[in-house]
Amino acid sequence: MKETLKELRRMAGMFKARLPELGLSQVEDRRRRQGRRWPLPTLLRSVIVGMAAGLGSLAQLEALTLNMAPSLRKLLGIARRLPDTTLRDALVRVKPFELRRAIHRMICAAHRRKALPLQAFPFHVVALDGKGTSVPAWDHHYAQQRTYDDGRKADGLVRTVTAALVSTPAKPIIDAVPVPAETNEMGIFPVVFEALLRAYGNLFRLVTYDAGATSHDNCRLVVEAGKEFLFRIKAETWLVMQEAKRLLGSIPIELAKAHTEDVLANHTSVHRYLFTCAVLGKTFFGWPQVKTILRVRSETVKNGQLVSHEDRYYICSLKLTELRLPQWLSLVRHHWAVENNCHWTLDAIFKEDEQPWIEADPRGVVVAMLLRRIAYNLLALFRSVSLKSEAKRAMPWRQLLRWVYDTLIASTRLDVAGLRTRSAAVFS
Repeated sequence: MKETLKELRRMAGMFKARLPELGLSQVEDRRRRQGRRWPLPTLLRSVIVGMAAGLGSLAQLEALTLNMAPSLRKLLGIARRLPDTTLRDALVRVKPFELRRAIHRMICAAHRRKALPLQAFPFHVVALDGKGTSVPAWDHHYAQQRTYDDGRKADGLVRTVTAALVSTPAKPIIDAVPVPAETNEMGIFPVVFEALLRAYGNLFRLVTYDAGATSHDNCRLVVEAGKEFLFRIKAETWLVMQEAKRLLGSIPIELAKAHTEDVLANHTSVHRYLFTCAVLGKTFFGWPQVKTILRVRSETVKNGQLVSHEDRYYICSLKLTELRLPQWLSLVRHHWAVENNCHWTLDAIFKEDEQPWIEADPRGVVVAMLLRRIAYNLLALFRSVSLKSEAKRAMPWRQLLRWVYDTLIASTRLDVAGLRTRSAAVFS
């Protein structure tokens, strides 16, 4: 029981310390004057905490605020039951960019308190990847209409580009940019990249992306900004792809520069082999920014038999000598963390696709998505930084969400007494 009380206090302390860093009071309140009985920061804070507790809807959040422990009510500024209609009316009027700035403030504050230690590389790496969520509405901006030939009803697709800081243990989401209906990941990349530069400056050095954003212009944009890139290439018609295959495609796995093996269940393992080539001279088939070419071969082996294999090719603006060979393979694998860590957690644990909280208003959908990413970051940073033991840091996500819920329901006045008050972060 003593340990349980200690854990309740630790989680309550995390919320008291970290929520002010979001600067939610800076989010513009666009509600009508007569509809502002609840301060907007209180509403946003409530949704973030509710998502962190594993709730699946605004109605569940209303029920939670009815049963919340008085000590946590006071800490979070929730004086009474919070109607779900009030929450929804407020959320659909928030500008998504305002919440993106809250994410920026959160990450910058974490960096200042040294909560983003480097892992595996001598510099920070940002992995970018697209994510789509289907909703039963569209506005041709935040959600593009999709129609089907098989008789299914039309729906809307909300697309975002996730930016994750994969070179630190927490793998936090440092931005999530809505993709307008009229463009795609290739077209939105300059917007995403320039937003990262404005928000974080020298925090990171290298960006990674799958083939969806690989282009000569995007490579040039990154290098001219003083950053580096690692992009996958797939287009068979590109000379750069044809030359990459000519240089690296026929090298046998016995001559691989690095190798890893992941042992899975059912007598299955995945082997990955790295092959590299340094680009000599000033230009590589019209791509002067490319300094290194990589091939990563993945082989799935079950019961000693090869059951599948795939070769992936990458181009990078870093010189081959800037990283050790195992680090090059790790760099490719860390790109997948944006999918395996961030997107998987949002879908499997937070159930973003099944329980979007708001469905009929595309902008409201995006607002809920951004608040969910803030909740993800709070818990990811708490688990990787605040928890000291390896066992605690390996805590399953569902157990972590249950810890939040128990704290909101069971904390007493003594559990939160004496917690230090942190002022909101100040940013230039």
